[in-house]
Amino acid sequence: MIPILELLPSYKELQPEFDAAYRRVMDSGWYLFGPELEALEQEFAAYIGSRYCIATGNGLDALHLALRAAGIGKGDEVIVPAHTFIATWLAVTQAGATPVGVDVCPQTANIDPAKISAALTPRTKAIIPVHLYGQPAAMDEIRALADRNSLFVLEDAAQSHGARYKGQKCGTLGHAAAFSFYPGKNLGAFSDGGAVLTDDAEVATAVRKLRNYGSSQRYLHEVAGYNSRLDELQSAFLRIKLTKLDEWNNRRTAIAARYLNGLIGQPGLSVPEVAACCEHVWHLFVVRHPLRDAFQEALKARGVQTLIHYPIPPHLSEAYAGSGRPTDHFPVAERLAKEVLSLPMGPHLSDEQVDFVINAVRQTCATSLG
Repeated sequence: MIPILELLPSYKELQPEFDAAYRRVMDSGWYLFGPELEALEQEFAAYIGSRYCIATGNGLDALHLALRAAGIGKGDEVIVPAHTFIATWLAVTQAGATPVGVDVCPQTANIDPAKISAALTPRTKAIIPVHLYGQPAAMDEIRALADRNSLFVLEDAAQSHGARYKGQKCGTLGHAAAFSFYPGKNLGAFSDGGAVLTDDAEVATAVRKLRNYGSSQRYLHEVAGYNSRLDELQSAFLRIKLTKLDEWNNRRTAIAARYLNGLIGQPGLSVPEVAACCEHVWHLFVVRHPLRDAFQEALKARGVQTLIHYPIPPHLSEAYAGSGRPTDHFPVAERLAKEVLSLPMGPHLSDEQVDFVINAVRQTCATSLG
């Protein structure tokens, strides 16, 4: 079985460095808010090209705290894509605001800028474009619309570490950005983790307080905050992985090119499209098939593990049942949910494994699934 993603090879590749980092942190006796976290925040900010990086306990917290830091809360509305992991919507709900869905582009699965204006109301305060699967959203159009309407732009960059839009890295394209360091991400920890990046000193200061019980000084609590801290051990591990991120992203790109070369034109199969202005980092390689469930079962029988990202749009989930408006129908997102399928992807896939997947997909496409 070719796995959708293997996490162990990244540890094996860098085992001496990880083991040394473990001993360094454990021997230091300093496990929270220490030198490893400070160094990671500086190094990741420099890598992305942002002034400030504030690490958090996970990617959802990064989104939520960035919204709170921007003053978004009860009575406000935030534009979100209809096709995304539910964390994008949950962050808005946790901030006390209302997520307002907008349909996505069928070519990229990212939010469709042409459909945002119709969703705006006097209560709209922000837009969260998601750089889904590792491809940047159409940020020029989104920023232009946001600037015209004085809206806060928060990038959901959980899947786009190192991706570029017109040469500029994701994480620097809005007023702030939220990253996830979930283990399966392009830059993943060995536990949960996240970060907010911004050039705005006020937003950065607010996030730092919010992640630490609303305090910037011990036992002085200025706001009702949260406990969302990245520990020293995960910070040390992420610093090591950060040095390999570009190399691993390049390998993902090579794998994606191999997939595209081998799968374009297969009957019934739609392969990913990459906008000319974007440098995709291929967090996921997502194809589409009208008989997706049967297609997935056939690949499993041929020895290929796949996953669906994502089978239920947030607006159709039980978490948001009854909370939508009568106009909340997003045909592209709903169709994608029935057709998308993620093939194995990761920097440690061998060419032989990729070719095995390609052959299995080609064989499946040549088979009647009806």
